[in-house]
Amino acid sequence: MKKKELIIIGFLTVLLAFIELSGLPSALFVNINFLDITPYYFTLMFNFLIIGLISFLTLKFLCPNWKLGLKKDGLKEGLKRYGIPGIAVGIISCVAFYIGLTPFDYNPTILKVLIEGIIYYIGVAIVEELYVRGLLLNLIEKLCHNKRNKEIIAIILSSIIFGLGHIFGVLGQSVFIIITRIISTISMGIYFGTIYKKTKNLWLPIIIHFIINVCALPYCFSSISTYPNVSSYIILPAYLLLLIYSLYIMKKINKSKSSNK
Repeated sequence: MKKKELIIIGFLTVLLAFIELSGLPSALFVNINFLDITPYYFTLMFNFLIIGLISFLTLKFLCPNWKLGLKKDGLKEGLKRYGIPGIAVGIISCVAFYIGLTPFDYNPTILKVLIEGIIYYIGVAIVEELYVRGLLLNLIEKLCHNKRNKEIIAIILSSIIFGLGHIFGVLGQSVFIIITRIISTISMGIYFGTIYKKTKNLWLPIIIHFIINVCALPYCFSSISTYPNVSSYIILPAYLLLLIYSLYIMKKINKSKSSNK
């Protein structure tokens, strides 16, 4: 791939991450107040549309040869072979949040639950997998094309960046919560990256990412926005087990690559 295209992909990755994390440019002009829905969710979702448009135009006209893996092939088989551990972690997380947030003290409207607890997370899953796995992971792999373990390097580095990017959501909370959040998201990133490279299908991590995120639905029924310690005690071991599973799959990928040489 030409150096110019790699530079464009690198710039696009940074731009998309900035838009998602900062809330700009939508934060400057989107201010919708509707029922009990937090206005900022509309801002973030409008940004998802901007990210989608920028990505489509860039990949369509400037980097048409960049392969994201948005295809049907291998999706069903991938879900069967690699999706169960991720779904299990999502269910465990939901139970953990339920335990940590009980008793629930907020009675939301159906639209609040639908938008903040489901639709928003569809956008998060698509956008984050687009620029973290579809762009960043593949970019790192191409930059490390001379390295023997380029896929593993790309998976780990992109996952670390993915994990560190989630610090902003827990700033001001206890050190334990921050560390738990970082470890959990890095483990999740390694899992997503591993099943993505194993199947070459970006829809697989998108779907599992959505399932894991939507399991935070109990927050819609609580006035608490922080991570309860009791929830973290349950979630952390689950993600560590997911990390071990991912490393096992990663080892099989590496072994398969070595045997084909």
